[in-house]
Amino acid sequence: MRKIGTITAACVMIAMLILSGCTNNSNNNAANSTNANANATTENTPAEASGPVTISVFANQDSSNNQSLSENAFTKKLEEMFNIHFNWTTVPFDGAPEKRKISLASGDYPAVFLLVAYIDHFTQGELLKMGQQGVALPLNDLIDNYAPNIKQVLESNPEYKAMNLAPDGNIYGLNGLSACYHCSFPNKMWVNSAWMKKLNIQTPKTTEDFKKMLEAFKNDDPNGNGQQDEIPLSGSTETFGVHVVPFLMNAFIYDDDHSYLLMKDGKVDFAPNKAEWKAGLQYIKSLYDEGLIDPGAFTQNASAFQKIGENTPQLLGAGAGMHPAIFVNIGDGNKYSKDYDSIPPIAGPDGTTYATYNYTGNPGASFVITNKASREEQIAAIKALDYIYSFQGQLEANSGIENVDWRKPQAGEEALDASMEPQWFPIPGKQGEKPRNNAWGSLGQYNLSAEFRGSQVQATDIYAESGYERRLFDATKNNYDGKQPSQVFPHWGVWIDPSNADEVSMMQTNMINYVEQNELQFITGNKSLDKDWDAYVKGFDNLNLNGYIEHMQKAWDSSAFSKQ
Repeated sequence: MRKIGTITAACVMIAMLILSGCTNNSNNNAANSTNANANATTENTPAEASGPVTISVFANQDSSNNQSLSENAFTKKLEEMFNIHFNWTTVPFDGAPEKRKISLASGDYPAVFLLVAYIDHFTQGELLKMGQQGVALPLNDLIDNYAPNIKQVLESNPEYKAMNLAPDGNIYGLNGLSACYHCSFPNKMWVNSAWMKKLNIQTPKTTEDFKKMLEAFKNDDPNGNGQQDEIPLSGSTETFGVHVVPFLMNAFIYDDDHSYLLMKDGKVDFAPNKAEWKAGLQYIKSLYDEGLIDPGAFTQNASAFQKIGENTPQLLGAGAGMHPAIFVNIGDGNKYSKDYDSIPPIAGPDGTTYATYNYTGNPGASFVITNKASREEQIAAIKALDYIYSFQGQLEANSGIENVDWRKPQAGEEALDASMEPQWFPIPGKQGEKPRNNAWGSLGQYNLSAEFRGSQVQATDIYAESGYERRLFDATKNNYDGKQPSQVFPHWGVWIDPSNADEVSMMQTNMINYVEQNELQFITGNKSLDKDWDAYVKGFDNLNLNGYIEHMQKAWDSSAFSKQ
């Protein structure tokens, strides 16, 4: 089962499989943002110095594509624009967190940390400790005076601001805004619509409908080979929406697939000790007992999951996942990708039906200015980052050079979000072409806003590889958005008091491990829901569930969310 905090795997999978572009006023917004930055850079700029301002930077460098930050085209553009020179200390992705911690522990750390968030980032607890120690400098005044783009993004995105604003009112670092619409609803269910059509099955609306569909997949030979070899439902163990339990449990009680916390009228509660959770487990166990859930879903990784999805003859009836490329090849000419469509959340016996919502992004920070930076270096660093927060700057940081790495739209092309004007199209590399070193890519993803992502040109054929992001956007909009609870515990943006952080982290890990271990035992029959449920609930006392909820309530009460 999944361990807490392993969002890295999800981001890596998304980065590999999804296009990086994943209002009618978008053009005006982009122009205004860039103009605001241009004005800011003409005042109090380090260009008045006799030579470039040198900024020491610790950064993650993607050695897999021969990236060289010192020779990178976007690096050189920033250096020219702001009369600065980056003195890079680069580390490869492998072992990056350890190297960053060693740098800090040695005392020989840089003026700026610039990290790839899904590889390494400062946790909220680390930021608070570094802030209290004076190592991480508050960015509030720098943002107010020199970073209009960053300020605008923070003020216009309450959840993003809450993730970056510590309870003491300081911003000790910044993480990237990633308005990945489809990622926000990770626990989707993708069903073999070709099999449904062949067996004359309507889209399931209830738990009973869903069970009957799986029974038909198992028993009615939809792959036509005369054998009962079909796998009705499968998944895997990583964190990118591939667990089979949440979609099913959400027909009984809200399962966020992360913290298992609930919110009601500003009060924090816990789902897995409720009678509704038990009813959900009983339903899921009934599917498992009939052989409708692949036992491997609880033990296998995504690679094994994809072997099932790509098997010939076709075996998979339904797959849990943020997107189907996790378990089938979505490249042009693929065998099965077009066969899988998402279905809305199903309703339980009392009508409960939820979709899991999770704000995308890594709590903490990937950009930090330390006390090793002079005032001149602080101003230069925040101005350079502020350019990345402009539409044009994000386009160049993320994608590269116009007409080499991206181009402007052509007549007839459509934006991913139909409500927006198309503004850019990523130019894919040619087969055998040497990797380009024109953009920072993941290192520079700081404002992947809804406008930026939604204005990317995207093909209209959702089953073509070039239309894949539209397929995910449409599935989310049509089937999941709006079905999350009115209040979701925002685990991504609550800050734990540093004095309690280690204790709370241990409590949270123990709580989640206990839930998931028992969840599996109840489903597979190693424990009885009739005989062992009460002992399971009593076991939370030994883990100090009440104390854990008190800590999380305190974190909620001190967060920016509670004041919105």
